[in-house]
Amino acid sequence: MFFDILTLFPEMFTGPFDESIIKRAREKGIIEINLINIRDYTTDKHNTADDAPYGGGAGMVMKPEPIYRAWQELHEKRGDVPVIMLSPQGRCLDQEIVKELSREEGLILLCGHYEGIDERVKELIVTDEISIGDYVLTGGELAAMVLVDAVARMLPGVLGDEESKIEDSFYNGLLDYPDYTRPREFMGLEVPEVLLSGNHGEIEKWRRREALKRTYLRRPDLLENKELSPEEFKILEEIKQEIEGGKNG
Repeated sequence: MFFDILTLFPEMFTGPFDESIIKRAREKGIIEINLINIRDYTTDKHNTADDAPYGGGAGMVMKPEPIYRAWQELHEKRGDVPVIMLSPQGRCLDQEIVKELSREEGLILLCGHYEGIDERVKELIVTDEISIGDYVLTGGELAAMVLVDAVARMLPGVLGDEESKIEDSFYNGLLDYPDYTRPREFMGLEVPEVLLSGNHGEIEKWRRREALKRTYLRRPDLLENKELSPEEFKILEEIKQEIEGGKNG
């Protein structure tokens, strides 16, 4: 899968994409990341990529021509590929969107900066806008890094253990269960006995219960759209009663 990233600041991506899982995925040829400097598609000697907004106001707006030229070159090479603009006005990124995007052959990511991007760029080439949360960043570069990382780990061969992505928070609509490793006891806190039992059935039940409990306590909104099995529903009801009993006690 390829990621073509249109940005004014390609140097920002050097560290995150040259380390750990993303680095290994690139080395294996599972993903291809191309950084395209929008300034390379300007036509004046100052490489001007932004200008003052019509109608007045603070800040600068990214000009449409360099972005469109960069996209045209990519379009000739790639064909019809989703063009995603990273924007606080877009769909809020979640695991379902990540799964959806991971099924694409490739993505073109457009990173905004300053006050934003000329609206005509959105009308002409952008197929989707995605946000990583209800807050404002200096530019779309950090959001693009998040999106690439989230999508890349869904691809076969990227993770050492394919089951690990299935057990991640949000993959199945729940937060992850608690994790423990050696030592068995640390600062007076011990690993739950069930995890030491070797009984995989009981371990799975414990993990499912803890995932439901953590989700109920921290992100109850996730349960509103989660289709629970009869067993999960029963466990959740027990958790609620347990918590309510603790409050009343």
